[in-house]
Amino acid sequence: MDFDFPLRKIIHVDMDAFYASVEQHDNPELKGKPVAVGGGSKRGVVSAASYEARKFGVRSAMAGYIARKNCPDLIFVKPRFERYKEISQQVRSVFFEYTDLVEPLSLDEAYLDVTENKKGNPSATLIAKEIRQKILDKTGLTASAGISINKFIAKVASDYNKPNGQKTVNPEEVIQFLEDLDIRKFYGVGKVTAEKMYKLGIFTGNDLKQKSLEFLDSTFGKSGKYYYYVVRGIHNSEVKPHRIPKSVGAERTFFENLSSEVFMLEKLENIANELERRLQKSKIAGKTITLKIKYSDFTLQTRSKTLPYYIAKKELILETAKELLYQSTLENSVRLLGISLANLNTEKKKEELKKESVLVQLKFDF
Repeated sequence: MDFDFPLRKIIHVDMDAFYASVEQHDNPELKGKPVAVGGGSKRGVVSAASYEARKFGVRSAMAGYIARKNCPDLIFVKPRFERYKEISQQVRSVFFEYTDLVEPLSLDEAYLDVTENKKGNPSATLIAKEIRQKILDKTGLTASAGISINKFIAKVASDYNKPNGQKTVNPEEVIQFLEDLDIRKFYGVGKVTAEKMYKLGIFTGNDLKQKSLEFLDSTFGKSGKYYYYVVRGIHNSEVKPHRIPKSVGAERTFFENLSSEVFMLEKLENIANELERRLQKSKIAGKTITLKIKYSDFTLQTRSKTLPYYIAKKELILETAKELLYQSTLENSVRLLGISLANLNTEKKKEELKKESVLVQLKFDF
């Protein structure tokens, strides 16, 4: 099949159970055992879980006591973010041996555009294999990779042969791959959206493809257009080495649940101080303030307000956060509060994507 847009050679590299794997690597006694990075107490939360722990249903963002209930032999390890950052830098140094077009998503994953690369290697598949081997040699850790014509498909593909594997979706395989894809595997489709799609009879990419742009737009809002195009293999987002942040935030989890807004004011002031520090360090400001409230039953609520001007000072941040706090009554006692600032002055106006029609032969080497 020919595509009426430029094809790229994109690799998505994802480290396997990164935090937990680092702990198992640094402490051989943990190898082969169920490990969770985080806290195992009633207040604790799992940041990452080893594959041995995942077999028992332990996953990130799970409450520590639930994780321990699922897996009685679970070993909890305190996170060491400086160590994770150190290894992440080693991994990224491998990426830059091949291309400068590297877009990190987090410490443990990144997109690479190797359409034109420093090695002059026409095969993105072979490059991904080399990168994974170099990461293993350098850090002792395994990584998985997805390779395809755009970021969306590469990210989906990287999850296929985990851990320590890779999958290439060649240009001629893209349409069939997407049509057969379980809707839950579409990047950007969360649990709530998947349930909504099920009710509409959408279970696979092919089901999604039968829906019109107008239907998806009216049913899913802004995301509708995204779903319409990605299921057709169209995702023109470039790999951006210098990602512009969409928001800046700070949050705190409390040792004891807070049951009254009065007890939260001091906490909000501390959070606003931290947010101001981060804004000053990045030299940015924003207009939209969001207050994040996580209740003791782990349900999440957000309240937002957009101001007509940019702010970065803690006084204005705190004033608006308080207003949002008192906007409506609390639903339960609170275990976490957070404040974030979006609609930043760093955001660039979106330019219309110029459609460039090119004839692509199926011999495009992957």
